[in-house]
Amino acid sequence: MEFFRNTNIDFLGKKWYFLGFSLIFSVAGVLSMLLWHGIPLGVEFRGGTLVYVKFAQPPDEDKIRAALDKAGIHNARIQRYGAAGSNQELIDLAQSARAGADATGLKDEVIRALEAGYGAGQDFTKDLNYVGFDVIRGTLAEQSGDPAQSDRTARQLLDYRDKTQGGLLKGWNDVKNAGIPDKAIDVLKQGFFISNFHVGETETVGPQVGAQLRRQAMLATLYSLGGMLIYLWFRFEMIYGVAAVVACFHDTLITVGAFSLTNNAITLTVIAAILTLIGYSMNDTIVVFDRIRENVKLMRREGLAEIVNRSINQTLSRTILTSGLTFLTVLSLYLFGGEVLHGFSLALVIGILIGTYSSIAVAAPMLVAYQDWRAASGRKSMPAQAQNKGKVRVKA
Repeated sequence: MEFFRNTNIDFLGKKWYFLGFSLIFSVAGVLSMLLWHGIPLGVEFRGGTLVYVKFAQPPDEDKIRAALDKAGIHNARIQRYGAAGSNQELIDLAQSARAGADATGLKDEVIRALEAGYGAGQDFTKDLNYVGFDVIRGTLAEQSGDPAQSDRTARQLLDYRDKTQGGLLKGWNDVKNAGIPDKAIDVLKQGFFISNFHVGETETVGPQVGAQLRRQAMLATLYSLGGMLIYLWFRFEMIYGVAAVVACFHDTLITVGAFSLTNNAITLTVIAAILTLIGYSMNDTIVVFDRIRENVKLMRREGLAEIVNRSINQTLSRTILTSGLTFLTVLSLYLFGGEVLHGFSLALVIGILIGTYSSIAVAAPMLVAYQDWRAASGRKSMPAQAQNKGKVRVKA
């Protein structure tokens, strides 16, 4: 199956437009990383604590931030989490927010801050959204004198709260909907209250672990680029490896810059996506390079610019098919994959587009630019190599 046959698009004639496009997005990303948002590292890399909060009504982020600031928890990043209408917020606390505090201590501090500024203003240990089985059973048994019945009622209420309601009882009507008898509800009302939010799980990463993960992520990226450079040096020529690695670096820079511009956190899954797009972009570039190598042998009288243009046109249909289908797949993942896969799929969506573009607009023109430079300096266009080594032979 082919979309295009015998196309004759002058890609190299548009190289200055390509250069302008790449410069605009690369410089914008670099400026964002240096002057505006920096590199928005996820909690895995910088250390800190993530606190997940679910509200009964649509939350007011300014009010949440004010409540945290009043409690001494400063510089918290607050963002919507989960599906639209789920009323969930992710509170991202930097490592310095409470130096030395463990996850449980930070969680309790966040709950107290929200109770004081956003909730009922009472002791959260009496909040029915937080108390455990033993506390509820003990309160009911003390009033009814029937431990067995109190045990069943407490289990029934907690199953409804945690499994059906996701940890959040929105009011006493929810308690009634759980099938709890009116007499037991009256007892619970005397000893407990119900807040309009629930702080769920927390995730904490220490600063040493974050620094180690940053180092490993950078090394993984550099090793992958270095390995590909060596392979292409051996398989083609050094300039081919350099061109492919520059194209991959271009893709990585624009992708990370896009995350900085949009202030999306770079997490471990995003690093995995970046490594994936490096491999994808390199594979696409190698397809074009391989066709250039074949055409060099067949079109000995043509200049390298004509050969490169012809090669790109000949592989254009393959590029559109493979990249197009891959893009549709990752776009579906981005649109329907949920919040957990948001960063991963966003990196792939950007990477597939930029990786396909760079194979045509960055890597291939570098070969011609290198030949032109050698010709201007009075050297041979490109060093000829023995064909039995699979090298490209270009006549000056």
